[in-house]
Amino acid sequence: MGFGMGLFQAVSGAVGGTLADQWLDFFGVPDGLPATAALFPAVRKGENAGRGANDSASEGVITNGSKIVVPEGYGLVLIEDGAFTGFAAQPGGYVWDSDEASSQSVFTGGGLVDAIIKQSWERFKFGGRPGSQQTAVFVALKELPNNKFGTQSEIYWDDAFLNTQVGAITRGTYTLRITDPLTFIRNFVSASVISGKGVFDFTDLDNPAGEQLFNEVVGSLAPAFSMYTNDPAKGNRISRLQQDSVGFAQSLSAAVEENYRWRTDRGLEIAKTAIISIEYDENTRELLKNVQRADALSGSRGNSNLQASVAAGIEAAGENAGPGGLVGMGMATGGMGLGGLQQPAQQPTQQPTQQAPAAPAEPAAAAPAAAPAAEDPVAVLTRAKEMLDAGLITQEDYDAVKAKALGL
Repeated sequence: MGFGMGLFQAVSGAVGGTLADQWLDFFGVPDGLPATAALFPAVRKGENAGRGANDSASEGVITNGSKIVVPEGYGLVLIEDGAFTGFAAQPGGYVWDSDEASSQSVFTGGGLVDAIIKQSWERFKFGGRPGSQQTAVFVALKELPNNKFGTQSEIYWDDAFLNTQVGAITRGTYTLRITDPLTFIRNFVSASVISGKGVFDFTDLDNPAGEQLFNEVVGSLAPAFSMYTNDPAKGNRISRLQQDSVGFAQSLSAAVEENYRWRTDRGLEIAKTAIISIEYDENTRELLKNVQRADALSGSRGNSNLQASVAAGIEAAGENAGPGGLVGMGMATGGMGLGGLQQPAQQPTQQPTQQAPAAPAEPAAAAPAAAPAAEDPVAVLTRAKEMLDAGLITQEDYDAVKAKALGL
């Protein structure tokens, strides 16, 4: 039970200015922290017009009787000789006293860190009686933004929907979340930060850890794209990537876990992604154009597009055919197996004596007109009815075909 002593929760819940008035000397989160800061030492706050302000006391070193304020969204970690002696993720005010028998070591706050901390605490806890002096650091439990990824040349992956290899250059950002603070500190943070010196920021250009994660994310992009686009639950469409920040983040997080064990070994996960740009190679762009065209001719929208196309063909053919307007309609629909609608319109009934002398001079033209003369009127009307039901011709067009086919 010796290792269970240390922290005593004096005030629970969100802590406002009232506690700062009562606790004129306490440790807390530094002022002016960047949103990307992941880990930093607790700093002493002194009296300043009734509110906390940083003073020049040693950062991150607390002793028996020290008071610490834990704000929402942060976890307090206490360390002695590189091992953990206390953890608190419940917002509130705490007092450190290694001699207090009723004190505890862990205040998880439930939610994200509850079950995880219980497991990690057993692996990394301090084994003896805590001393009166501890190193106190805060760890961010919120999403950490502005982590970048990007490729300088194409990456390639197999795409099940396009049934080929896809290539693209891409760049974007992702948010990180520390899911297991103890594993994160133990396995991924340098000793200088743990000892209470400096701020650990993934986006800091001088932080080698940030560069390491960047390279690992870039190395995981191709399998992440493959995982996303080949998942039927995601619709198998690469075009949805840029609109699905959480869905692609899940694929990317799974890829980095498989390749680099972020959750298991580092207590990290990717929460959200934002793809700023994705530039497909020439072959992929052509394939995507074909998919667009196919999409335009599928479903109810495709029926509308097809009907509009056929209607335009009928109108154009009718204008070119003169009085025999339905001849044009037959030409427009001939490719659909509905050419039989031409026949009634091609049987001249007026002025036979005037056209008779021309017939011997043009035997080739007369033969096609004579061949379909025996077309069954019922077959003609059946085709016309199918076109009417499909919305390809109007009732007026159908009535005209019916009249000619029946000789009315």
